[in-house]
Amino acid sequence: MNPQQLQALLRRYRAGEIAEDAVLEELARLPFRDLGDARIDTHRALRQGEAEVVLGQGKTPDEIVRIVRTLVAANQNALVTRVDASQAAAVRAVVPALEYHERARILSWVCAPPSAQGRGTVAIVTAGTSDGPVAEEAAVTAEFYGNKVERLYDVGVAGLHRLLRSVDVLRDAQVLIVVAGMEGALPSVVGGLVQRPVIAVPTSVGYGASFGGVAALLGMLNSCSSNVTVVNIDNGFGAGFVASLINRA
Repeated sequence: MNPQQLQALLRRYRAGEIAEDAVLEELARLPFRDLGDARIDTHRALRQGEAEVVLGQGKTPDEIVRIVRTLVAANQNALVTRVDASQAAAVRAVVPALEYHERARILSWVCAPPSAQGRGTVAIVTAGTSDGPVAEEAAVTAEFYGNKVERLYDVGVAGLHRLLRSVDVLRDAQVLIVVAGMEGALPSVVGGLVQRPVIAVPTSVGYGASFGGVAALLGMLNSCSSNVTVVNIDNGFGAGFVASLINRA
């Protein structure tokens, strides 16, 4: 339940369209739905403004289906991250209304299209095309929450002229998500070109000494650009969610 749904429930009660017992029952069921092996937080949209998001990794298709149906029954949009192609096919065989964003590895179901909530554009910038899946996870997440997204891919520091040619895209954005593996230098460069918040996302892309993204993570944490903050390795969802909150602040 979100604030608008709760307000609608109270209006119905005041108008005499729903009994007091029915209101109490709805409020009693508000915090979560107990599915036995999962407890779905249907109160999160009321507390935080957005519904619970489902991590698909490690879940069976049946578990994903039951969770998504619970969210939709509560009139909430559903977002499921880290869903591989085989999981998605099995889930969509049961719930074909779910949309699968293959490169982002996200399943989504929109009960009510989100209103355009952002004050400006969220720019998604990548160092290389290998960073694409994490960048798309961020982009699809930001779009799911009603943000306008501008993609600027494959503009890493090994060919800096590619980035500088699109500096207007960077400077026009309200918040930027910069995704990079290897040594993770790109967020510092972007941060030095703009006066907006930059969310750095280290990826596990790189050869042996990149240590699965740890090298990029440490490089970003030590950024000399003071407008750069960092999320965890490969956490495109987290970057997209936080960017959405910043964009509407």
